[in-house]
Amino acid sequence: MSDITLIAADPSRFDPLALDQLDACARYGGMARVVGLPDLHAGNGIAVGAAFWSPTHIWPHLVGSDIGCGMALWETDLPLRKFRLGAVERKLHGLDGPWAGDGAAALVEAGLPPSLVSPALGTIGGGNHFFEFQRIEAVANEERFAALGLAQDRVWMMVHSGSRGLGQAVLQAHRQPDISQGIPANSSQAQAYLSDHDAALGWAILNRQIIAVRFCDSLGLEGRCVLDICHNSVTPHQGGWLHRKGAAPADKGLVTIPGSRGDFSYLAEPIVDGADHALHSLAHGAGRKWSRKDAHARLSRRFKVADMQRTSLGSHVICEDRRLIFEEAPDAYKDIGMVITDLEQAGLIRVIAKLRPLLSYKTRAA
Repeated sequence: MSDITLIAADPSRFDPLALDQLDACARYGGMARVVGLPDLHAGNGIAVGAAFWSPTHIWPHLVGSDIGCGMALWETDLPLRKFRLGAVERKLHGLDGPWAGDGAAALVEAGLPPSLVSPALGTIGGGNHFFEFQRIEAVANEERFAALGLAQDRVWMMVHSGSRGLGQAVLQAHRQPDISQGIPANSSQAQAYLSDHDAALGWAILNRQIIAVRFCDSLGLEGRCVLDICHNSVTPHQGGWLHRKGAAPADKGLVTIPGSRGDFSYLAEPIVDGADHALHSLAHGAGRKWSRKDAHARLSRRFKVADMQRTSLGSHVICEDRRLIFEEAPDAYKDIGMVITDLEQAGLIRVIAKLRPLLSYKTRAA
């Protein structure tokens, strides 16, 4: 059984089912190290908020069906004083349908095969994916913030999406009959998976870019991408293979770590020194406290949909899926402040700024 490291001031807060899922993966033949991050929670057979390292094997199901899913953070040219919530909300239409741009050309420009074109390119998708307008609530490190050339008085955008149906197709094509049996990394089977994986990862990055541009265009804005990170991937690492399942990279520069739609998000810089004990990985968000089924059951009896369309921070929520708006409610998520504190105490990050949600967008009929 491989080593399991838990990054948390109080590991007793973790869901026992999530810990059991980590333990099961630690017993895979060829698995060498397993890390549970502060946002660890039980997933569909695999714990989310975790990193796994093997010197010899690759497990497609540890990456999962949404290869390349991640977060992009953009700074716009819109001064915060000119942001009018009601006016913005009224303009956000037609963003769930197919993108009107040339998808094949965009794929080629991104170095991807044009055959991967899909009506889903440039769309957010379901589940916990979202788009959010944000503002800088507080700057924790003024010197670093200034050195990065960031603007405190601008509207910011965060995009959380992935590879949509492409990632699911890749997983299905390479799924093992016995998921505990990894694929030898030096095999042709592994190379075929990695090729498809890398294409899906690139597709997901392009998808977030197009989503951001669509939202900018809907409001007549310009923006620049400050960072884009993937949290479902497998990559070469220290002579082996590092699988991240709901884990942000600590070796790719700046990261954004979002709370729920009713909580703050954080812009942070990884601390590379000493990061190896966490497999150079970080929490990718607050992490679920309740399953989607539990969240709907607990909240739909107590609240109306209209109650879910505003948050305690004063932000608005656009989500016309009556079930999803309860499943993704702030109450269903852990306290992002505790997650950030755990990462800081473990010596893994320096917070640069805290961001407040202004408007969260998930889905709209037209």
